[in-house]
Amino acid sequence: MLVIPAPPLALSLQGVCKYYQLAKQPISILENINLQINAGDHCAVLGTSGSGKSTLLNILGLLDRADEGRYEFYGHDTSKATPDQLAVLRNRHLGFIYQNFNLMPRLSALDNVALPLSYRGLGRRVALQRAMHRLDQVGLSHRAHHLPADLSGGQRQRVAIARALVGEPSLILADEPTGNLDSRTANDILQLLLAINREHRVTLIVVTHDLDIAARLDRQIFVQDRTLREHEPCQN
Repeated sequence: MLVIPAPPLALSLQGVCKYYQLAKQPISILENINLQINAGDHCAVLGTSGSGKSTLLNILGLLDRADEGRYEFYGHDTSKATPDQLAVLRNRHLGFIYQNFNLMPRLSALDNVALPLSYRGLGRRVALQRAMHRLDQVGLSHRAHHLPADLSGGQRQRVAIARALVGEPSLILADEPTGNLDSRTANDILQLLLAINREHRVTLIVVTHDLDIAARLDRQIFVQDRTLREHEPCQN
């Protein structure tokens, strides 16, 4: 009998809790969160404003720590990692995409994409070569030397995607990546992200309020009442 091994886990949250202090009183944001995401999966995270989805994203992205519980990131127990170790994990394994693009306005598209590689100490020539390759991958190499102000919203988001990819991440976290785009451009951006997920087996997590966008991802995870519930979309 052929035994097919289970795919490796990208993320594992076990009993994760997060609190904030308000007037010296702890306010619970997330309670007893349990979540596993396999490497290469793509899933949506949904929730109303203030539900805790941004807090969850910050924990998944190693920008914040859980107050209780355990978070394993590709086998690394992040609760035991030092701030410097977390910074290395972020730089080498994570790609972030934001609703507002977060591009440096005085840098060209090419230099924006190359920027994460400079933090690794990579030489400028090699960094620019890799950045141009990623711009070509997202169909924007012909605008490499343009500033963000000279690009459309969809083009800026493609630059942001190229920047997220340039470090060859294991996980891409996209926070409302289509929120500032018209429906046609939003569809193009989502198709691009799914193609990257499929071709490179990069784990993809998309935070969105758009149910139509979420329905096109394999998993839908709702942050509600300080915990998670999951709905698996019907397969056509």
